[in-house]
Formats: sequence, C-alpha cells, structure tokens
Amino acid sequence: MTLVSLHDVSVAYDGCEALHGVDLEIDQRDFLGVIGPNGGGKTTLVRAILGTVPYKGEIRMAPELFRGKERLIGYMPQLSEFDRSFPISLLEVVLSGLQGRRGFFARYTRHDRERALELLAGAGLAEAARRPIGEVSGGQMQRALLCRAVISDPRLLILDEPANFVDNKFENDLYRMLRTLNERMAIVMVSHDLGTISGVVKEIVCVNRRVHRHRSNIVTEEQLRNYDCPIRLLSHGHVPHTVLEHHPGDCCCDHE
Repeated sequence: MTLVSLHDVSVAYDGCEALHGVDLEIDQRDFLGVIGPNGGGKTTLVRAILGTVPYKGEIRMAPELFRGKERLIGYMPQLSEFDRSFPISLLEVVLSGLQGRRGFFARYTRHDRERALELLAGAGLAEAARRPIGEVSGGQMQRALLCRAVISDPRLLILDEPANFVDNKFENDLYRMLRTLNERMAIVMVSHDLGTISGVVKEIVCVNRRVHRHRSNIVTEEQLRNYDCPIRLLSHGHVPHTVLEHHPGDCCCDHE
C-alpha cells in the first residue's frame, strides 16, 4: 500500500529551485535512507512531505495516514531546529507529540504520561525525564525527540539526522529500535553517512535537487554518480564512510 505519493514536485526559495520534478512513493513497509550533498534538498524533501513549505506538483496521502483529523506522521527534526531555551522538561517534549490527537491546549491523561515515561525509560532517560531541556546534553535531547516522534503510534516516521549528537552505543540501540518500528510503520531517515545506514535501511534515495531511488541498500560510487549524487565511498576496515562533495550543478541556495 502506498502511503505518500509525490508527482512532479518542485520547491524553490527566492527563485532558486531546491527540488525539481520529484517523483517518489513511500509504501507502508518502506525503510528509506535519504542521502545527498549539503544543500542538495534532503530536508526540503522532508518539509514538502510534511507540508511545511510551499511546493508545485502533487503530494497525495492515503486515508490510512489519518485518524479523524489527526495525521499519523511522526517527525523527528534536526536538533538545531528545536528551541532549547523553551522552559519545558523532556517529559513535556515527549507529550507534545500527542498534540495532533489531544489538541494544543488539551490536558494529558495519566495513560499519556505513563506512555511517555515508558518511552523515555527505554531511551535511557528515566532519571532525566523532568529536567529542563536547556540542562540536558544534545544526545539526551535527540533521544527525547525520537520518543516524541513515536508516542502517537504513527504509520509513517520521518527522521532528519537522528544519530547526530548520540554516542555509539545509543546509535546502535537506535537502529535496532528502528528495525522493530519498521515492522508496523514506514520510515524515512535522512542521513549524511551512507556507510553507517546502509546495513539498516532497505533502500537508498539520493537527493541532489532531483531525486533518484535505488531499489537496494547497497549502492556503488559509480551508481551514485550516475544518479548525480556526488558521493565518494571510503572504506576503513569493515565500515565504509561517505564523503559528500560539492557538485557543479548544485543549487545556489543554502537550504537543504
């Protein structure tokens, strides 16, 4: 079943095209790794799907992505997009993921709080649950944002650089958690490192103003260049790393 369908979608900022002619379908059991150079349009693609930027073209969402007026899409933004000075606790951050269901000014139930605390405990944040967000580390905040993204039991989970600021142990735990979540929801994960995520995701989507979907999680450097995705794979031991190069055809915009 196709949950989200993009047809001929383009996005421009101040007259500069960040995405051009995008065709992409996200199915109910997809686990897509979105890669590409800085400024290539990865985050813009996510924002178009979320409906937070104006676009040309067509984006259709299946009825299964809605529960009444609630849209069943969980979103974990980049940490830099979250205001760390806002006076709320990690627990309140997680509970805010229920606003689509409860409403902005609704009171959370006891069950809501128990569920949020359960998620925080699973992320190793039980003792920090009531600490203000300005007093926790970037890694702790990143874990709380993941809990916030899944508390509403979405059908589609979108993650923008979820492994930033987390240590290696939690990164491994994160990917194990995502594999389990993928059994009941589609996942779209933006990452800068193909080498790290290639063993986790099912398919790779390369974004460099245009979008190319590779029907595998194994992509060679030659294939990436054929898709206009300027990435070099460097092998160090068993784990290849990626280097994102500047591309002469990249958009002049600074937007992702």
